[in-house]
Amino acid sequence: MLALALAATLAAAPAPRVAASTVTVLHVPQLDQLQGLNAFLTRAGAYSQLLNPEAWRGELHPILRLDLGKPEVMEAQGIDVTGPLTVSMRQDGRIACTRVKDAKVFQEATANVLARSGDVKAGTVKGVTTLRAPSATGGFGGYVIKGQEACAFLSTDSDDALRKEAAKLVALKAPAADARMATVPGALFVSTKDGVLALDGTATGLKVEGTATKLPLPPFQAKGTSPYGAMSPAGLLFARAQVAPTGVAQAVESVADAVRTVCPTCPAADVKAVTDALAKQLTGQVLFGVDSVAVRGSLRKPEVRFFAAKQALAAEVTDAAAVKAALAPLAKFPGAKTLEDGYAMEAKGGSIYVRLKGKQLVFGNDSTVTQTMLAALPEKGGPLKRAVEFTLDPKKVARGLSQVSLMDVMGDERLAAFFGASTELGPLLAKSDSITGWLDSAPNGSHRFQMNWSLPEKN
Repeated sequence: MLALALAATLAAAPAPRVAASTVTVLHVPQLDQLQGLNAFLTRAGAYSQLLNPEAWRGELHPILRLDLGKPEVMEAQGIDVTGPLTVSMRQDGRIACTRVKDAKVFQEATANVLARSGDVKAGTVKGVTTLRAPSATGGFGGYVIKGQEACAFLSTDSDDALRKEAAKLVALKAPAADARMATVPGALFVSTKDGVLALDGTATGLKVEGTATKLPLPPFQAKGTSPYGAMSPAGLLFARAQVAPTGVAQAVESVADAVRTVCPTCPAADVKAVTDALAKQLTGQVLFGVDSVAVRGSLRKPEVRFFAAKQALAAEVTDAAAVKAALAPLAKFPGAKTLEDGYAMEAKGGSIYVRLKGKQLVFGNDSTVTQTMLAALPEKGGPLKRAVEFTLDPKKVARGLSQVSLMDVMGDERLAAFFGASTELGPLLAKSDSITGWLDSAPNGSHRFQMNWSLPEKN
């Protein structure tokens, strides 16, 4: 039945005409189904120029300016809006393939644009019509059309490779379907060698679903219930996860790496011994929470980055007594203080807390946040449909991103992405209601995920 459903999906959606050597593919199965997504992007674009359709509308087609929110405008350009749009982005330029409803109107519309560049050359051979003109980039722009299939191109150099590739694409009677796109629902797809994103939306919400092959995350395994399933989301980030048995050691090692970063004087052999012993006691059920962000100092310093996000991590254990014994070496760490239920350790930039409550081990970098998580841990669990479920408070995210300074970016290019996100998305995040999502493991070490971004009903 699954095979039949997949085959039906592949057959129903127009397959993308993808050029060879393409780096990124943008595919719209049906142009007249984009009004909802365009409505979200238009509204979000009032706060983020990056998302504003007006900012990138001219990039969708090498010649024509497509208005995704107005099918009638695209029809006036001769395009069949019930058909697909596929944009192949290559190192030497891009090709956009569409289905035309009126070939004469399409050719006139494109010819009028190309004529602005000067010398336009046209020709028809064996039913394939080509129009080409020099572009301002030093390359060529034009289109190739055969029947109802048209592929426009714009090259970055004088090579004729894109025109030849466009001619091959219009000649395809049945382009190969992309099986990855069939696994995720959406109105617009973005595909690379590392995964695929599917987007759809309304005026008040954006839905993003996709698969990725290179996320730096352990494998997960949905178990149906979680000791944290009944908890209410709180803070900047609230995430419940069910790590697969094969991924527990990887997850523990990531915590150990953080400890080594902020506590270089902690004995390496003892850190390894403690983490190895803990890995054997963890069930894979995890709760991760970030309350807020407070940057004190330069984010170029690893300890400042570590303590900037006020966070705590809870993990379920199988044998509380064995875990208590495994933690005993922490008492001898430099600056360690024994607590009634665990340990507090001095580190560069702050303190680290490791505490045990029943079968719940809690690791945190802030006393208040750690205590709050301990107090909130429920006695009974609840259902968890996905391997990972998360909630973000967009307003707190915006405040956190705003603390990345320009001077830090100038001194550490790794922080540039956060500064860019603050500049481009900060105002939109501040106006948003919520961001929720989930994540599951997929075959061959990949992950599947979904994110829902909600805006208020009114501005």
